[in-house]
Amino acid sequence: MKFQKPIIWMSALLLMSACAKDGSTPPSQTAPVAPSPGEAAAIAEEAYIYAFPMMENYRTMFVQAIDRSAPGYMGGFNELVHKSELLGPEFKDIVRPNNDTMYSFAWLDLRAQPVVITVPKIENRYYSVQLVDMFTHNFDYIGTRATGTDGGSYVIAGPEWDGTKPRDAKAVFQSESSFVYCLIRTEVSGPDDVAAVVALQARYRLTPLNVFLGRKSAPVAAGITFPTYNPTRAKSAAFIDLLNFLLTEVAVAPEKEELMDRFSKIGIHAGALGASRSLSPELRDALERGVGQGMVAIDKAAYDPSRLRGVTVRKHHGWQGLAGIFGPGEVMRTKYLARAVAAKVGLYGNDVEEAYYPMANTDGSGNPFDGSKHRYVMRFEKDELPAVNAFWSMTMYSLPDQLMVSNPIARYSIGDRSKLEYGKDGSLTIYIQKESPGKNRSSNWLPAPDGAFSLQFRMYLPKPESLDPLYLPPPVEPTR
Repeated sequence: MKFQKPIIWMSALLLMSACAKDGSTPPSQTAPVAPSPGEAAAIAEEAYIYAFPMMENYRTMFVQAIDRSAPGYMGGFNELVHKSELLGPEFKDIVRPNNDTMYSFAWLDLRAQPVVITVPKIENRYYSVQLVDMFTHNFDYIGTRATGTDGGSYVIAGPEWDGTKPRDAKAVFQSESSFVYCLIRTEVSGPDDVAAVVALQARYRLTPLNVFLGRKSAPVAAGITFPTYNPTRAKSAAFIDLLNFLLTEVAVAPEKEELMDRFSKIGIHAGALGASRSLSPELRDALERGVGQGMVAIDKAAYDPSRLRGVTVRKHHGWQGLAGIFGPGEVMRTKYLARAVAAKVGLYGNDVEEAYYPMANTDGSGNPFDGSKHRYVMRFEKDELPAVNAFWSMTMYSLPDQLMVSNPIARYSIGDRSKLEYGKDGSLTIYIQKESPGKNRSSNWLPAPDGAFSLQFRMYLPKPESLDPLYLPPPVEPTR
């Protein structure tokens, strides 16, 4: 399949100032009427919500693959980088990172040609290769669930590629954007399993298509100037400049043409770089107001996801489960607010069939978690344990940063692969507190910070009964 990227009609700018022979402006070439301040603010709110996940995605790409001076820089495009240790509090590139798998990362530049991902045969542990386009759609997967345990090679192509699948490749996955984030998660059972996973990571490969096909000549993409990601500008009327750049590298689906026409009223056009500099003071003020409204709308929806179209929400005893917040383009393409919320609270989350993420910020009575005030206990009866085809875990994050919490035993998550002590009746009790619960209970201790925190459950390959209805863990209750 070949997607059509947006075309920048530069000649239209000339037509807008053209005159008929008698000096009048032809009706068909009349300049568009500027929107009123109220209409401009409404369009800016809608456009900011649309752009927010793309900008968050670009922020990660800029730090990891473009800005060599950034602390989080990992390497250039089409280079596979491996994390050879479990992530901990020092990892701050994305919110709510997991401690269940070891990551491999690559930013793919598909403008010149596709890239081939080759994975080995993996039978004894879970793994997934998540492919994310610039919209933050999870447009395809390779891995235990999606393609099975056999090894193989898969072609990842950009929106303009119209070639055929190579004989030695198992499939072609085509993105709606020229840049793709590739996240590989490989299950690790704990510190003693790290060396085995490192050896497995070395067998993942990225290969340019021309090399995969045995061709010496390699196509070259045109030069590109990446705009610097500026968080202040991304939260102002100047966000339209970054969006205009990003629109040059994605395929806008036909059903979005009306949306793009509306956005054009406030200067949003693919490739119109620096458009924010020509805004009138009145229009700029309206756009600033709209951006503020967009930020508020995202925050409100993140606090209460039940307002999101196409999202299933279940709440009970402080836990909340969501389905429909991550997914492929055909599911997420018009769910703009849901997509923005996903980028806000858990950028690069998996489709619910791959991993399901119940979370809690409050105890069973609705009071916010606070490790400085309480110790907490969480008890699973035997029939309350999560039903999964892979494994489950629960990770501790401090608030408001949503990052892992430093603690004296370097334990950031706990789950069914931990060395847990179960009751004689098959029940499981987990102790959540900042101090050790004592030697006899330390195996079941998840350390908490000296302050506000959040708990994130992860269920890898949840069984059908865990998704209908959405599974929620038992309540977390304070003991003092």
